[in-house]
Amino acid sequence: MDDELERLKKEKIKKLMEENGNARTEIEVNDSNFEGEVIEKSREIPVVVDFWAQWCRPCLMLGPILEKLANENGRKFVLAKVNVDGAQVTSQKYGIMSIPNVKLFKDGKIVDEFLGAYPEDFVRGWLDKNL
Repeated sequence: MDDELERLKKEKIKKLMEENGNARTEIEVNDSNFEGEVIEKSREIPVVVDFWAQWCRPCLMLGPILEKLANENGRKFVLAKVNVDGAQVTSQKYGIMSIPNVKLFKDGKIVDEFLGAYPEDFVRGWLDKNL
């Protein structure tokens, strides 16, 4: 029930942002849309990819930090959320052995990454260095 409410909330927020002409700052990505939503989009704007899973406690700590920073930096990058349980082909392709695993794509390529949950100051500094 909580997952369904969270999903509906996210859909509503995305819809409101799109209606107001704002760029989407967070997208759900899977095996079928990774190429377009990450690789191709990264040729226009940097894409931060958060490989995570619902059962991963550190992922649940890092996720809100990434989402907050994506909303604050709305037009500087897009946050792509990849649930590894539903994107096994993509996870294998990018060698995801541990999560959370965050990768920054620019021009279709990984330019930096980090593994593990870090505090907001670290993530903010990582973004500032790379954007």
